[in-house]
Formats: sequence, structure tokens, C-alpha cells
Amino acid sequence: MAEHKVTGHRILLRHRDIPEIGKFEVYTAQGGFDTFKKVVTTMQPADVKKLVLDSGLRGRGGAGFPTGRKWMFVDDNNWPHYLVVNADESEPGTFKDREIMERNPWQFLEGIMCSAFAIGANEIYIYLRGEFWQLAHELDRQIGRLRKEKLLGEKLFGSDYSLNIFTHLGAGAYICGEETALLNSLEGVLGQPRLRPPFPPAVGLYDKPTVVNNVETLANVALILEKGADWYRSFGTTESAGTKVFSLSGRVNKPGNYELPLGATYRELIYEYGGGIIDNKKIKGIMSAGASSAVIIANDEALDTPMAYESVPKLGADLGSASVIILDETVDMRWLINKTIHFFNHESCGKCTPCREGNYWMRHLTERIWHGQSDQSDVILLDNVAKNMQGKCLCALGEFSTMAVVSSIERFPEDFKA
Repeated sequence: MAEHKVTGHRILLRHRDIPEIGKFEVYTAQGGFDTFKKVVTTMQPADVKKLVLDSGLRGRGGAGFPTGRKWMFVDDNNWPHYLVVNADESEPGTFKDREIMERNPWQFLEGIMCSAFAIGANEIYIYLRGEFWQLAHELDRQIGRLRKEKLLGEKLFGSDYSLNIFTHLGAGAYICGEETALLNSLEGVLGQPRLRPPFPPAVGLYDKPTVVNNVETLANVALILEKGADWYRSFGTTESAGTKVFSLSGRVNKPGNYELPLGATYRELIYEYGGGIIDNKKIKGIMSAGASSAVIIANDEALDTPMAYESVPKLGADLGSASVIILDETVDMRWLINKTIHFFNHESCGKCTPCREGNYWMRHLTERIWHGQSDQSDVILLDNVAKNMQGKCLCALGEFSTMAVVSSIERFPEDFKA
């Protein structure tokens, strides 16, 4: 695996380098929307898809699937096509997409516009979590500016290509971060996952081919198209190209968003950027992907592991959306799993039995365990319930709900012997 290369500038959080890039005039002075014009007037959709595929960009919403490959699955025998932007940032510990949309919005918008051209979509829907209503109003204002500047609308730049963008607010349901539940919600029906296959690139919004991508993923696209695939691959590792915004929280001195090349280590993120652990306590565990991740034992091996899609699984966890929650020696794992299971039990849509019933029973068990109203048999039963849910749920929510439970019992048994 190639070593990560430290970059002197940022790709996504450019507002930290370029003051007031959130203003249209400042962004266009930096060459903003020149790439979109070049794409529409001089490139073919297949060329855009290939360039993004060659860049190695992988989905930043959690799955890490190659973006260009996902675009190539779109069914060209069924029209129209849609691009849906997943801005339903609901994972506890994740707060990167909001900063991108609030502080560097024009790069995000140019990225989604180029992406829509690549898949042959004439309409983009930005699905925002319900709590982002102020952000939705601001995006609507910015979309209006793009129409005024004739960067959106009919027959752009004298071509045959037309494009419009619409925002849509959800109702604050975590399950609608799952792409098929999101599509159901967007259509106005109950936000519950669909059975797959068929997958959205074949049958998605309104039963038409649809690409669903995360905000952070698409915010990379304009600069990739401007500077090229080799430029993007100069950051990160061989299998995990580019930079990543790591949302750092928990028991650290300086929580926040940090954009680093993929392949930087947990030690670098926590101690160099995060300022170390509060009150110099001993670090105990790392949740690598928010509430939905397994808990990693924070030993030297883990701290020196590169944060990349191919490296983190060796620790028995996933990089996911890179919402890194730090646990120190004061954190009791019984308390932790009680908190996570209350969340997942509340957010389960109830469509499939393993998730609906499994989270119900896990909530009762974790409550008893945390409050000292149980014995070791309840810990064994909790572990059994969680493992019997794995691989049997309709979507990833049920699977994710078991991650912290199973890993905490296996890796921190001393917390459950009390």
C-alpha cells in the first residue's frame, strides 16, 4: 500500500484556505463553473464517467464503492435519468457534509451539475435532513442565482443539454439516509427500504435509472475534472485515492472536521490535529464510523493504522463515513451500547422483523445491564440476539445496530463482568 502524501491545500474544505469562497463572485474568480461549461460544451458523458473512474474516487457516504463504476451501471435503455444527492446527514458523529454545503456551496453545486451531465440526468434532487431547513433555504437562493447566471435551465451554453436542481427536506428520519428509503421518501411514500435488486441505477426514483451519491463524494467531482485523475490520485493511497473529511468527536481536546489524505493514521488525527485526549486520560476505544461502527481497541497497532478503505477492516471495523468518535478510560462500554441501541431502536423503521424485534430486545437488555439489574446471562443473551440479527435485516440499519454491541462484549469483557 502506498504511503499517504500530505497535501498543502484542501480539496473539499477550501473555505479554510480561500476567504469568502462561499460568495459567488469569489468562487467564479477562482475559475468556478468553467469546468461545468467545458464539460457541457466539449465532453461526452462517457468521457466524464471514465475520468472519475480513473481518479479512484470512492463513495464518501460510508460504502466506499467506486463512484465512476456506480455511474456506469445506469441503464441507458430507460429514460429519464435522475441524480439524487444524499444530504440526509444523520449518523451520530458525522457533520462534514453540512460544513461543505454551508461554507463551500458553489463547489458542491458545480460538482453535482457535472455529475448529472455524466449520467445523462436533467434533474437533480438534493435530499436534506429535516433539521437542515435553513440550509435548504440558502441552497434555494443559490440555485436561483445559478438560473439567473444561465448556468441552469434550458439548452445551456447553446447546447442541447438542460438541467435543473431542486431541494427536498426530509422529516428527520435516520433510515432515510439509506438510499432506497430516501427515494421512497422523495416520492412521498413511507421512508422504508426497498428490496434489492433491482438497484437504483436500474430502477430508482419514479422507477427510472437513478444515481444516489453523498454530498462529500460529489463535491470532489469538479476539481477532478479540472485537474485530472492523476492529480487526484497523488493524494491518498493506491486503493483509497484523494482526501477525506474526518469528523472527529468524543473525548478529544479539539473536535471538528479535519481534511487529510486517506492513509493518515488515527494517531495523527487524534493527537496532532485533535490535540489529544481530554485531561490526558488514556485512550480506550475508537468508533471509526459513528454510532454504526464496531469499537476498535485503541492500542498502538490501531493508532498507527492508516485510515483507508483497505486498512481499517483489518481492525475489525470499517472506515465508513469517517466519523471518528474517541472513547477514553472513563467511558463504560455498558453505557455506550445502551446509548447506541436506544438510538437504533428509535430509528428502526420496523419494516423487517429482525431489526424491529431485535432492537426492541437489545434495548431492554442494555438498559438492565447498564443499571446493574442483570447478571452474566443477560450479557450472553444480548450477544446472542445481536449475532442472530446479523445478515438477516432488510437494510444496513439492523446490521449497524449490532456492531457496537458485539464488538464491545468481545473486546472489552471487563466492562461487563461487574
